[in-house]
Amino acid sequence: MSSDEYDEADSGSTGVINDYEDSQAPTPTLQLQRMVAPQAQAQAPIISSYNHKIRPLLDVIDRLRLLMVMKEGIQLPTIVVVGDQSSGKSSVLESLAGVNLPRSQGICTRVPLIIRLQNHASPRLEVHLEYNDKIVPVEESHLESAIIIATDEVAGHGKNISNTPITLVVKKDGVPDLTMVDLPGITRVPVHGQPENIYEQIRDIIMQYITPKESIILNVLSATVDFPTCESIRMSQQVDKTGERTLAVVTKSDRAPEGLLDKVTADAVNIGLGYVCVRNRVGDESQEEARKEEARLFQTNRHLSSIDKSMVGVPVLAQKLVQIQANIIAKCLPEIVKNISAKLDANVLELEKMPKALNSITEGTQALMRIIGAAKESLKKLLSTGEFDEYPDDNTKHGTARFFEMLIKFSDNIHGCEESNLTKDFLVEEIKVLEDAKGIELPNFLPREAFLLLLQRKVERISHLPIEFAENAWDYIDDVVVSVFSSHSEMYYLVNVSAKRAAHKLVQKMRQQSINRVKEIVEMEKLTGYTSNPDYMTEWTKLMSLQDCFISQLNECQPPSRVVLQGVGEIEIEHLRQNTNVFLLQQAFDLKMRMCAYWKIFKVRLVDSMALHLQYSVHNLVNNDMEEIVKELMGADGHGIERMTMDSPVMAAKREKLKRSIELLKESKDNVVKIMDGIAGYE
Repeated sequence: MSSDEYDEADSGSTGVINDYEDSQAPTPTLQLQRMVAPQAQAQAPIISSYNHKIRPLLDVIDRLRLLMVMKEGIQLPTIVVVGDQSSGKSSVLESLAGVNLPRSQGICTRVPLIIRLQNHASPRLEVHLEYNDKIVPVEESHLESAIIIATDEVAGHGKNISNTPITLVVKKDGVPDLTMVDLPGITRVPVHGQPENIYEQIRDIIMQYITPKESIILNVLSATVDFPTCESIRMSQQVDKTGERTLAVVTKSDRAPEGLLDKVTADAVNIGLGYVCVRNRVGDESQEEARKEEARLFQTNRHLSSIDKSMVGVPVLAQKLVQIQANIIAKCLPEIVKNISAKLDANVLELEKMPKALNSITEGTQALMRIIGAAKESLKKLLSTGEFDEYPDDNTKHGTARFFEMLIKFSDNIHGCEESNLTKDFLVEEIKVLEDAKGIELPNFLPREAFLLLLQRKVERISHLPIEFAENAWDYIDDVVVSVFSSHSEMYYLVNVSAKRAAHKLVQKMRQQSINRVKEIVEMEKLTGYTSNPDYMTEWTKLMSLQDCFISQLNECQPPSRVVLQGVGEIEIEHLRQNTNVFLLQQAFDLKMRMCAYWKIFKVRLVDSMALHLQYSVHNLVNNDMEEIVKELMGADGHGIERMTMDSPVMAAKREKLKRSIELLKESKDNVVKIMDGIAGYE
């Protein structure tokens, strides 16, 4: 097979090298240099002599990844390998792995394939797959079929893409300690039954890996193409515009040697970490033969021999990856520990705040009594005695203060309503009522029916105000009561739900009773006009003293259009000029003044009645009627407490999820701390 043929077989596979670099504590520059191998020897061309120190770091990151710690929001530094179709990326991965990976197009392209390389002193190659909590030993010759079986098991039969990884572990003498993740390849055109949005699915997976600032992007570029046109370059530039975390590998150097030096030195696409040019393995060459041919190519080709030796060959690439890996681990490991600890603390706190499960009727009864007692005391303070120490900063819960505000607003509404306007249509309604009430009677007799009719009309027209006041007050009480019960029962899910429902039911019952009582008060005011308040006669006498002056002004030859009555205001009298019945005008004036004096007392009395009724209702609620909640929770069948001891499926699932997360994070933290202790020992 030619280099061209091999590279075509490699098309459609995009890789990610996960250098589990996250796991190392800060390492001095000199130590990092010691961790990187010198130029490898021919018999083991890409192995680092310090891999025994790097391996534990990779192991802990492998463990973190296996534990799915990234699902907990913990970002692991990653060297991500991306490449366009036919870029030769698979050859790069194969050269680093030191084994012949599956070459058939479409293989391993539906799920991430994590390739963990471990330098192994034994001359015998060891390969196995890890997926779905299984470890499956594999012979190298059967690797392709084993990966197909694993892929189908993880992603299902067909062409669908899955983000659930399969791990390929390769233990071999002479390979660098690296971890690579081969992802579904970049492809724009669906083939062989792939989904129509295959490109978007693959792009999303790749972007998921290369977007974090901790990720190092290894961009595989073919020497035969114009670098700026590569899809992989466009993707990496979206997340790394300056190229400070991008390293490029140029494959197929033997196919386009002319001008390659200029392309890798001009750096038209911002490759901040530099370039490494390599030669792909051709046909049935062994890995050792491929490395020898690669070395010969860069030494003898008149175009390629001019490229600096620090920029050519798979061994150089391996060394760079090891060094980058060590640097990232050194930089990120403390942050990983910090993030794991923060997430662990947050989960522990959330679990502690979660509703607790009740294990028996006794526990349920005790919890219920504690909740009722605590809620009752809180509501007494908030709604009755005006103590706000439990909610010092939440003035929405300061009930007595809010009641006062509601009462002031109600009073303002009563005093400012249309019925309290003494000047509008002065005497019009009174005259009409008196005319309708004419009968055989003594002269100068003011019909009681006329006063009651006016009173009933006026009270009816303002009757919505006290009802609205009661409704608003009880809506507020409902919010406070339910909130207080929710707060005191939040540790027990079903008790919380039941207690809030029972509290709401009680408040709604009392709300309706209260509104009915307010309606009764309004109806009583309409039934008869009565007051023992001496201010009534005083006010009426004072107003009646203005009658003679008012009538005389009406009878003038040229009466004014407006007059001012002290205690009443400025009045329009134009509409009264046509009425020549002085006796009727006098009666109407008397009726009006009686109503003015009485209405003044009525408004104050209504506001007082609402205040007293509200206080009385709240007193009954917090002192006498809480037992209704207990009865509601106990249930008519007496099994209410028993039902409350049953845990909610949603809460149970969330509790178990948090417990698993806490165990995972604790294990992750322990693993990382052990590695950090080991690194300290290296120094």
